[in-house]
Amino acid sequence: MKWWFMGGAVLGMAGMVCAKQPVDYVDPMIGAVTYRQDTADVHGLGKTFPGAATPFGLVQLSPDTLTGGDNGSGYSYEHPTIEGFSFTHMSGVGWYGDLGNFLVTPTLGKLKTNRGDPENPETGYRSRFSHETEIAQAGYYAATLSDYGIRAELTAAPHAGILRFTFPENEQSRIQIDLSRRVGGTSTEQFVEVVDDRTIRGWMKCPPEGGGWGNGAGQADYTVYFYCQFSKPLEKHGIWRADIPTDQPRKRQQIESKAYQQVVAEAEVVCGQRSAKGSHLGFFTEFETEADEVVLVKSGISFVSMDGAQENLEHDIPHWDFDRVVSGSRNRWNEALSKVKVEGGNDADRIKFYTALYHTMIDPRSASDVNGNYIGADGQLHQADGFTYRTIFSGWDVFRSQFPLQTLINPEMVNDEINSLLQLAELSGKGYLPRWEILNAYSGCMLGNPGVSVIVDAHEKGIRNYDIDKAFTYCKNSVDTFGNGERGYAEGKKGVISETLEYAYTDWCLGRFSESLGRDDIAQEYYAKSKAYTNLWNEEVRWFRPKDDEGNWLEWKGKTVHGQGCRESNPFQQGWFVPHDVPGLVDLMGAEFFEQELVSFFENTPDDFLWNDYYNHANEPVHQVPFMFNEIGMPWLTQKWTRKICAAAYGADRYGICGNEDVGQMSAWYVLAAMGIHPICPGDKKYQITSPVFSKIEIALDSKYYSGEKFTIKAKNNSAENIYIQSIRLNGKPLDRFYILHDEIVSGGSLELEMGPEPAGISKRQNHE
Repeated sequence: MKWWFMGGAVLGMAGMVCAKQPVDYVDPMIGAVTYRQDTADVHGLGKTFPGAATPFGLVQLSPDTLTGGDNGSGYSYEHPTIEGFSFTHMSGVGWYGDLGNFLVTPTLGKLKTNRGDPENPETGYRSRFSHETEIAQAGYYAATLSDYGIRAELTAAPHAGILRFTFPENEQSRIQIDLSRRVGGTSTEQFVEVVDDRTIRGWMKCPPEGGGWGNGAGQADYTVYFYCQFSKPLEKHGIWRADIPTDQPRKRQQIESKAYQQVVAEAEVVCGQRSAKGSHLGFFTEFETEADEVVLVKSGISFVSMDGAQENLEHDIPHWDFDRVVSGSRNRWNEALSKVKVEGGNDADRIKFYTALYHTMIDPRSASDVNGNYIGADGQLHQADGFTYRTIFSGWDVFRSQFPLQTLINPEMVNDEINSLLQLAELSGKGYLPRWEILNAYSGCMLGNPGVSVIVDAHEKGIRNYDIDKAFTYCKNSVDTFGNGERGYAEGKKGVISETLEYAYTDWCLGRFSESLGRDDIAQEYYAKSKAYTNLWNEEVRWFRPKDDEGNWLEWKGKTVHGQGCRESNPFQQGWFVPHDVPGLVDLMGAEFFEQELVSFFENTPDDFLWNDYYNHANEPVHQVPFMFNEIGMPWLTQKWTRKICAAAYGADRYGICGNEDVGQMSAWYVLAAMGIHPICPGDKKYQITSPVFSKIEIALDSKYYSGEKFTIKAKNNSAENIYIQSIRLNGKPLDRFYILHDEIVSGGSLELEMGPEPAGISKRQNHE
């Protein structure tokens, strides 16, 4: 099925005009840029990928413009060439990235075994391309490789993908597959064999020695298996093998070097070889093509076995109908996106909203095969019983907005992820939860105990289809293993402020979990520990200040200077992170000073919301702060600033995410804020009410978890000018507070907001449950 977009409507194949559906507003190019050339921002922008995926699916089939550097998704809009199209991608990450496996490239003429130089693409197999030839839609991507005159189209099913190449007339056309390729490094061992005249299968091993996540520091260690078929018979085929010395380091900086690439360019090529194992392999098939001849390639992918990859392909794409797969992917996305329907706003608002919602449904992705098999953290084969085994848990980012959003619209996925986290803790033998997980690796990236937050928030909201006793044990083990020391703060940590405050929050989470389970003695112990944030408050500087391991205050350079006991932030930014005890934070600072500093925090923020020393929306530590005005009786400032952030920090073009997407977190913040609700403290069941972007938002509720059918938020007289809430009614009755409870939403009903151009009812009403 082909679709063409025309303004506010969709033109189908028969030419009939249809009303736009949620999927029609998705633009995967939003955020698909690493850095823009006209900014000095060293942290980068969205870093998303523009290719084809399905909701929370195993396969992400997308173009790759560059191997190496801080290019986590493999693609950036600013790059002028494409290396090829690989089947696995991360979304919105820094730290060099990972995956990008099984790189397929159509080429012409002499075989080239290396990628080549982006500025001189003819030195390798990469090709120039023009953005004018690109199409990116939910579940579909296309571009023309201009050096070859080959049109490439991609689409994906949950566990497999298919590519359609339209070749020019040529005597030496080719499809080649670089089996060594990996976004942040290389696979270190590969195997490939020809099964029959249309099929190959094999695997690529990707240990930390080959770089990848954190250039190896993230400990990602996985094997990707493939089962690949071609629509054109393998009459002439072969394998290339680069002679990589056994003592040659294989991390990012080595494989990016000209010397390494020269070795790859001189790889041995053997035609007709039917199988091979080695440290740097590729496979190719050559054929003659007529003008506009179409050749298709499809492959199942598995992290378990070659048989699993075959079963995945045969289950998901048992045919050669490319358009049928596009249609199926589009339908999956439309069903998923329709869990939230919006009215009002303008086209740009709807594009931003549904693209953001789309980005929140990439991860945590499936890591189990269609038969339920998965590789556990013990390296052994396991069978998922009643859940899908999931991977890529960017915990420090996603506990804030992404998982609270998914508890509302995808509770089954949240339940899957909790079961997966529990399996990780058990099968790894560690007995505690991962902080940042990728394919069973405890990467240790960032800080805190975010898995505890995710589990407790879900448990408090009624998502409980897992072993609750085991969940409590691993949550407690986590906060006991990683927490504040005997002095009441995070001793021995360079990020002492960040770590102390985040550990205090997850201590509170464990207290809440304990209380819910009737373990009051444990609850009181951890509630007391959650006050640890007070131990770093320094009256001399009137802010949070780092201490050394002996309890001495460290040098103070001012609260907007980065570092000083903070991770990816400064004390001004990190100091607001006391989500579990805002009243206590107000008392600690003094109400007047708290208000003064909170107002100043936003008034000094640049209009573009790019990386800065004040409200730095481009990074996560501040994401709850705009909603804190509600807690001190100044809700109009929550409304003012969330509407401004939605308008200015997000856009409807490729630069539309002001910082790294971070596996759904940046987009989830937008989705919730644009709906008019967002938590300060996951685990307390409260969503703060703010000014929605849309006049009507309808949330479909999962009957397996929630009693209501749907919940509707209506904002009467809403516009870009009428951003202030004049009155609130819940299910027809006046509501004299600026929060709503989870139970009130999932029971079904409606929240009605009357909007106006000026703040109404300004008073210092405290907003306590």
